[in-house]
Amino acid sequence: MRRREFIKIVAIAGTGWPHAVRAQQPTKMYRLGYLAPVRIPHFIEALQTGLRELGYVEGRNLQVDYRFGGSQLDTLDVPAAELVALGPNAIVTVATAAAIAAKRATATIPIVMAIVGDPLRAGLVANLAHPGGNITGTTMYESELSGKRVDVLKEAMLGISRIAVLGNAINPSNQYWWEEMQPAARALGIEQQLFMVGEPGALATVFAAMQRNGVDAVIVLADPMLISAQRQIIELAAEHRLPAMYGQREYVEDGGLISYGPNVVEVIRHSATFVDKILKGAKPADLPIEQPTKFELIINLKTARSLGLTIPPLLLARADKVIE
Repeated sequence: MRRREFIKIVAIAGTGWPHAVRAQQPTKMYRLGYLAPVRIPHFIEALQTGLRELGYVEGRNLQVDYRFGGSQLDTLDVPAAELVALGPNAIVTVATAAAIAAKRATATIPIVMAIVGDPLRAGLVANLAHPGGNITGTTMYESELSGKRVDVLKEAMLGISRIAVLGNAINPSNQYWWEEMQPAARALGIEQQLFMVGEPGALATVFAAMQRNGVDAVIVLADPMLISAQRQIIELAAEHRLPAMYGQREYVEDGGLISYGPNVVEVIRHSATFVDKILKGAKPADLPIEQPTKFELIINLKTARSLGLTIPPLLLARADKVIE
């Protein structure tokens, strides 16, 4: 072979080697922890969707270790410690109790709050714009949201004078939201009664007590344990003929009357962007905590008719979705 041809062949081959070597490089595998009080499938799917959109696929370049406990902090401490021991790149938490348990378990592994109530009052961060420490994410808290739900329910049912508020006794955010409803209720001349439960088995007894106390409607506060009992709550509200206001659209799509609040699935999906930034080197302390900017009003007219309610046309016109 002539020298010139040999040099040409070597040059051509050389240009291909780096690509071949790169193609054989193993894909970097990231590891995440997921901590929540209960398993809520559509919450998990929302996070998985958000991660896939950013190029993170379980089994290919991502491993997620899922752990679930209960609404009480001491039941979440063990799974939180288990996740920390696995040495993940970050831990994603769902619900205030999960975020608190994760914080108690580690001060170094980044924590992304997919959803949380009020991270300031819960002592999770010192500042929303500059969280510091190892925690960032999204909060469901909005100072006027609780009062707005009272306003919307009053607009839907002009004659109501007594409202039951259903929450989880273990969830500190539920107490915060209950307190923030008081000014709006007083301004509208509405009496409110708080009903707290510690586990789904108490729901039937609580709804019977609401009916005995003569409440006109019920507001169901946002909480993972209550969301896991969504079908039971909707059926109990129908059985006791209690119009109900919810914080998540999924209740209304499943037969509840009305909801007002952020799209929780979209909020959780968006939390994947925090994971992406952290995996690319960002520090949680430098990532401002975000709040929802859009709130949806969803109304189920079929349920309204079954309760003998006529929803005012002006309220229907403002709805983001009306289920016929």
